[in-house]
Amino acid sequence: MKRIVLFLVTNLAIMLVLSITLRVLGVDRFMSANGLNVGMLLIFSLVVGFGGSFISLLMSKPIAKWSTGAQLINGSEGPEQRWLVDTVQRLAQRAGIGMPEVAFYEGEPNAFATGAFRDSALVAVSTGLLQSMTREEVEAVLGHEVAHIANGDMVTLTLIQGVVNTFVVFLARVVGYIVDRVILKNERDVGIGYYVTVFACEIMFSVLASIIVAWFSRQREFRADAGSANLLGNGRPMINALARLGGLQPGALPQAVASAGITNVPGFMALFSTHPPVEQRIAALQSRQ
Repeated sequence: MKRIVLFLVTNLAIMLVLSITLRVLGVDRFMSANGLNVGMLLIFSLVVGFGGSFISLLMSKPIAKWSTGAQLINGSEGPEQRWLVDTVQRLAQRAGIGMPEVAFYEGEPNAFATGAFRDSALVAVSTGLLQSMTREEVEAVLGHEVAHIANGDMVTLTLIQGVVNTFVVFLARVVGYIVDRVILKNERDVGIGYYVTVFACEIMFSVLASIIVAWFSRQREFRADAGSANLLGNGRPMINALARLGGLQPGALPQAVASAGITNVPGFMALFSTHPPVEQRIAALQSRQ
């Protein structure tokens, strides 16, 4: 219920901010006088901006299973699978969420959680992770993923993505219209200048939006690390797991679930990384000890 309220409030807040800003600057009067319906553009931008994000969220579990080849397990397959299911169940109970589906897939060390609802999510780990970590470290990683679900991180990131998508769609068309009418002096409907400008602006604004979304994603990783420490009652297992991951090459995940898995991107490209450097995550956990 809180997530639905948050969604509605966010939508209204975006419309209010954009409407007030355009009115104060006089842009809405100029554009309405020259044939562009600002109100309809706002609605169009919200539908496009949030629509794609929420469709992706609702389809996240089947897409994740299909793209990684993840196989669902229930514990009857063997002792290792039984341990995985029991561990996730115990952590989910501590976190106060419904039991997630549990899966594993063939690949290099990685893990992720996804799903639109906190009581019916999916936690998946790779065979590489299971083979390269101790059970205590795997439990810490599972705690991290369960914390993502308990924190509602998938929904929160979808809301943020929807917000920035809305601004990208809206501002690109506003700039395109101004270029077409004011700079190119086109007085007939919309010309090629509008379409070229919109295309260029969407690319440029999307790059900037990606930096914003990635920053929010990195903050949720710190919270999930802390959540794992709380669920296990000790931050040391998560610190050990991160230290081990720092010496491994995380397995690549399909784009659909890339932000949910483990990444470690150095240099300038770290601005676009969904995960903070391992060293920063370890330092944050050590400061809690």
